[in-house]
Amino acid sequence: MAKCLVTGGAGFIGSNLVDSLVMEGWEVVVIDDLSTGRKDYLHPQCRFYEADITSLKEVEKVFQKESIKEKIDFVFHLAAQIDVHNSVKDPQLDNNVNVIGGLNVLESCYKHGVDKIIFTSTGGALYDSRDEIPTTENQAPKPISPYGIHKLTFEHYLNYYYQVYGQKYAVLRLANVYGPRQFKGGEAGVITIFIDNAVRRKQSVLYGDGKQTRDFVYVQDVVDALKKVAESDYMGSLNIGRGIEVNILEVIEAIEDAVGEKIKMAYGDFRSGEVRRSCLDAGLARSVLGWKPTTDLMSGIEQTISWSKKNFEQERNND
Repeated sequence: MAKCLVTGGAGFIGSNLVDSLVMEGWEVVVIDDLSTGRKDYLHPQCRFYEADITSLKEVEKVFQKESIKEKIDFVFHLAAQIDVHNSVKDPQLDNNVNVIGGLNVLESCYKHGVDKIIFTSTGGALYDSRDEIPTTENQAPKPISPYGIHKLTFEHYLNYYYQVYGQKYAVLRLANVYGPRQFKGGEAGVITIFIDNAVRRKQSVLYGDGKQTRDFVYVQDVVDALKKVAESDYMGSLNIGRGIEVNILEVIEAIEDAVGEKIKMAYGDFRSGEVRRSCLDAGLARSVLGWKPTTDLMSGIEQTISWSKKNFEQERNND
C-alpha cells in the first residue's frame, strides 16, 4: 500500500483521515505543531513529527528522513490557520501559515519526488454570496477575508508548480466541515461549538440574525473524498459539500431536537469577513471521483453529540 504524509494529522480532519488510512493499510507519517491538534488524536501506528510548517528547515528535515527510508507517494496538506476571524485580525500570520507554510511543504514535495499533493482549500470563504447557489467551480473566486485570499493564493502556487515542474496536485474546496474531534474555534465550527456548549449547559453566541446560510458536510464524507482524489488522476480544484443550503437558525433547531432542550443563547453583531450565503455544487466531484456525501445533517449532529458527551465525561473523570 502507498506511503503518505499528512500535515495537520493531529487535528480535526487530519486525525480522522489518518485513522482511515491506517485502517486501510497505508503507511502514514504525520507532521503537526500541536498548536490546535492533540497528541491523543494520533493513531498509534502512524509516525509523528512535531514540526512547524512555517519553518522550511523543520519540514525539509522530515521529508529528507522519510524519503531515505522509502519514497513518499502522497502528501495530504491539511495544516492551516483555520479561523476566518483570526485572519481578519492578523493577515500576516494567516499568510505565513497558509501561504508560506504551504510553499515549504510544496517545495519539499517537488524536491523529494512526491507523486501528488492534495490540498484542503475552502469553498465557504472563496466564493461570493451573490454567485449562483449552489456554487460550481466555474464561478470566479472572490474571497472577502485574508483566509480565503491566502487559500486561493496557494491554489495558484500548486498550479504553478504543476505547469513549470510537473508536480501533480489536487485541491478540495471544502464546505463547512463538522463532526467528532473538531477544534472548538472559528466560524467553521459553529455546529460543534453549539453542541459542545449544549452538552455542557453553557451559553452560545449567535452572530447576526441567524439567517446566514452554510453547506454542512460531515467529516467522514470529507475523508472519503480525500482518499478518492489521491487515488484518481484528477488535477485541479473540486467542491466538496452536500449542496444543501442550511441557515444557522435551522442548525440550532436541529441541535435542540437532538439534545431535547433549548440552547442557551446570547446575541452579537454579524462578523466581518463572513459571507452571507454559502453552498457548494459538488457535481464535478461526483462525476470525476464517484464521490457523494452519505451522512445527512441530523445523523451527523447526533454522532457529533455522542462524541461530545463522551469527551465531556472523560474530562470530568480526569479532574
